[in-house]
Amino acid sequence: MALTNFGLLTNEQKTVWSMDLWKQARNMSFVNKFLGKGPNSLIQHITELKKSEKGARAVITLLADLTGDGVAGDRTLEGNEEAMQTFDQVIRIDQLRHANRHEGKMADQKSVVEFRGNSRDVLAYWLADRIDQMAFSALGGRSFTLKPSGAARVGSDLANLEFAADVSAPSTKRMLRWDNVNGTLKDSASGSNTSAAIVNTGAVGGSDFPAWKLFVQLKAYAKDRYIRGVSGEGGEETYHAFLTPQAMARLKMDPDYMNNLRYSSQTNKNDALFTGTSVKVDGIYLHEFRHVPNVSQGISGTNMYGSGLNLNGSQVLFCGAQALGMADIGAPEWNEKGFDYDNSQGIAVGKILGFLKPKFGTIYEANTVEDFGVLSCYVAQ
Repeated sequence: MALTNFGLLTNEQKTVWSMDLWKQARNMSFVNKFLGKGPNSLIQHITELKKSEKGARAVITLLADLTGDGVAGDRTLEGNEEAMQTFDQVIRIDQLRHANRHEGKMADQKSVVEFRGNSRDVLAYWLADRIDQMAFSALGGRSFTLKPSGAARVGSDLANLEFAADVSAPSTKRMLRWDNVNGTLKDSASGSNTSAAIVNTGAVGGSDFPAWKLFVQLKAYAKDRYIRGVSGEGGEETYHAFLTPQAMARLKMDPDYMNNLRYSSQTNKNDALFTGTSVKVDGIYLHEFRHVPNVSQGISGTNMYGSGLNLNGSQVLFCGAQALGMADIGAPEWNEKGFDYDNSQGIAVGKILGFLKPKFGTIYEANTVEDFGVLSCYVAQ
């Protein structure tokens, strides 16, 4: 039978396949767990374009804290009001597309349906995985020319996306290093040297594995610098830490962490020892995820850690509210095409999206521009 039915889906049918793919991709995407509409979200989800003089744009809005102390008693307030400062940051958007192609005859309509279903499944997984990769690369400041593992992307077009140019390294006072030997968190003020000498990846030692003391100090560091947590149940302020599986394995070898985890298990409804890859201890959610930037497949002598650039390491990303913005404009576009007189078929999907790690001239850091809601700490793994 000729394949006259392939590629002749109505617009309504294409919409059904497109929405089905997007639903499947959203369910598989790790970052989907952290999306939210408002400023109390770890990843602020922008789904509509905002009209302005410069056209329609995807915008994330940051609110500055008020600096004044108000007036006392019946002293005149009128004329002493403080202007509320808002900072709009534009998330550049672009289209990411991919397709697959069946290279043989498909004898009947059943085969066409199976090809559509299989294409939906593999393209949904591809889209979910690339969204996760790009989100964590943007959050950690990893160039899209590299994979999360530190390996080079060969033949990849990700670096040509419009928003790839906005990926930036951790800002000076949000870039940290864990010194496990001394149990101290190093920042740009540590010692007599500048941040480049103290906290860069070359300063990481072979025993600087994550330990529970690291997260205690990261939480204090974030609070001291007014990095707002995400409000949870009962108004509890919580933070989210993301580690690679290797870094999480190292953390589980720390007796202090395991003792705190056991205590947390006794006080929570769900046993934190057995609930999978995410646990909550002392107001900190710890998540294990493979796409947290690391150098497990990095190039020795080029982009690995340690003084010899040959040490396996990773980032620990410690996040509060509005750590990342994600523009997600519309459902994916589904297209079908026949090749060689419909002897073979192809299905393509395209998604318009974008990512941005917000930065902010904070009054708590002498108005220096810093990453708004994320700390990046280098560790060995």
